[in-house]
Amino acid sequence: MIDTIEPAAAPIRLDPVSLVLHSSGPVFVVVWLLVAAAVMVWIIAFLKALQIGRLSRAERRFEQEAKHALSADALFAAASRYADAPGAVVVLELGKRAGSPKLLDSVAKRALVDQEQRAGSLMASLSTIAAAAPFVGLFGTVYGIMDAFLRIGQAKSASLPVVAPAIGEALIATAIGLAAAIPAVVAYNALNKRIDALLSAIEAASEGWVALVSEVPATLPKSGAQG
Repeated sequence: MIDTIEPAAAPIRLDPVSLVLHSSGPVFVVVWLLVAAAVMVWIIAFLKALQIGRLSRAERRFEQEAKHALSADALFAAASRYADAPGAVVVLELGKRAGSPKLLDSVAKRALVDQEQRAGSLMASLSTIAAAAPFVGLFGTVYGIMDAFLRIGQAKSASLPVVAPAIGEALIATAIGLAAAIPAVVAYNALNKRIDALLSAIEAASEGWVALVSEVPATLPKSGAQG
């Protein structure tokens, strides 16, 4: 008796690109929305890292000079030289107003809020993607599973060739949703920590700036007044 050797089964390969390109309408839209969100996360994270790095460097240079300022005029001169630093912007705002320490403190807090909004721009987009992407992917998964059940009903069979395409495209939607959400969460937490550290340092120093400006009336340099 001669034994017959069966040919080896072809290895099963996961082809996410094929699953995405051949997915059904709603899942196709969901997947490409998530792909766009994932790309946006990396773009925003890169731009924010550059911005926060630039602001932090400018702020360090300004504070190195501002801590040696013994008068309001010297403080305004330092702020004019580093006008891009968030702390310098606060000092220049103080120079535009004259009044009691309480009024100047209010001006400083208003300027701090403006700088917080400046440093926190686009952070809401990262937070939204981090929160919404898994649920958008889940919607695609639910629709794909529903499509799989419809195919079973139409074919009157639950064989793998019938349900595998629908289940595959359903799961790929969840995978891409997580691929968008996880970097968004990591980037948001890392960048938000750097923003908080920057703003906390400015807030701590602003009390001294207010006290220095309120002691002796000072004139704001022309370059700072025009900016």
